Amino acid sequence: MIVALGVTGCIAAYKAVEVLRGLQKRGASVRVVLTPHGAEFVTPLTFQAISGFPVIQEMFEPTDDPEIKHIQLAQSIDLLLVAPATANTLAKFANGIADDFLSTLYISNTAPVLVAPAMNVEMWAHPATRENVQRLRDRGVHFVDPEEGYLACRTVGAGRLAEPDEIVRRAWEIIAGATSTPAQDLRGERVLITAGPTQEAIDPVRFLSNRSSGKMGFAVAEAAIARGADVTLISGPVAIAAPEGARTISVLTAAEMYEAVKDNLAGATIVVMAAAVADYRPASAHNQKIKKNGSALVLDLEPTVDILAAVARKKADCLMIGFAAETENVIANARKKLAEKGADLIVANDVSASDSGFDVDTNRISIVSSDGVVELPLLSKVDAAEKIIDAAMKIRNARPLPTA
Repeated sequence: MIVALGVTGCIAAYKAVEVLRGLQKRGASVRVVLTPHGAEFVTPLTFQAISGFPVIQEMFEPTDDPEIKHIQLAQSIDLLLVAPATANTLAKFANGIADDFLSTLYISNTAPVLVAPAMNVEMWAHPATRENVQRLRDRGVHFVDPEEGYLACRTVGAGRLAEPDEIVRRAWEIIAGATSTPAQDLRGERVLITAGPTQEAIDPVRFLSNRSSGKMGFAVAEAAIARGADVTLISGPVAIAAPEGARTISVLTAAEMYEAVKDNLAGATIVVMAAAVADYRPASAHNQKIKKNGSALVLDLEPTVDILAAVARKKADCLMIGFAAETENVIANARKKLAEKGADLIVANDVSASDSGFDVDTNRISIVSSDGVVELPLLSKVDAAEKIIDAAMKIRNARPLPTA
């Protein structure tokens, strides 16, 4: 896979180095196109040393190669990714202005295009930028929208470049979709998925939660959508963009997630419980912030509802997939969970491992069912999601669809 990575003049340009590394880890060969203003923030030598290829800067740079450089690159790439993309770059792309190598590459290119904007909050909200973004979306350009946070201009709001891991994940999803046609074996299936953590309030400032990023559940949702399913995604608080095509419901607590699952269970043919739901919550949340007084603080905790077990009791013909995040005795604990919860499959992984724990793009899973255990090697979460669906469909194909 060959990716052209455009880097434009923005303080977030330094994050493009992490994007480059992330693409390489997934097996992509990256050609960096650096605008003159981009070179004010990160030197060409940095990108050349990491990518292993000369950095493209000038439109009419002297060369012994008789090929027209931007045409040659446009014909060879699988994706044009621009991260960060400034308001100026978006305006050029939207209006067909080709006055440097990157904008000329964009207008010469037939591969998918993904842009990750980064700019001041007012620039992102300006009607001209919004119009340019919509025009590009209408042409099929993909976006990783900027996040909210503290910006370099010392303001707070939307405009900060999305996290490099999220940009890489989205880029790889687009490449996979463009280079293969996923089987539409989930057409007619209605898939209900939970993802992310829950938060249980201690007081107005503090809460109990866990380190789940939601990436695995979101990857399953994306894979199911690509294979033709009608997907409802119920997510706890996460920092990643909802998959395109999913009906997404945001919740905060375990109780809210349970109610959302109950409200959307009717008609579901496959339920994937990938959320890391808090097992306990404070028996009573304080109305005011608890003040530190030097003494030990004792919290009275009570169990939250066991959503997987509760839903499994009502599932009828629905296929039920649970997840088990473990730190020891992974397979034994997963088998126990399979029996106790009444699930059809349990997806287990060791979250104490650095490459398959929380908030990473890879996972090493074991799929446990009544037929036995399938242990898989380290995979991207996108690929792991496909394996989970494959295992589910092996069971699902032996059952009729539930009647409405």
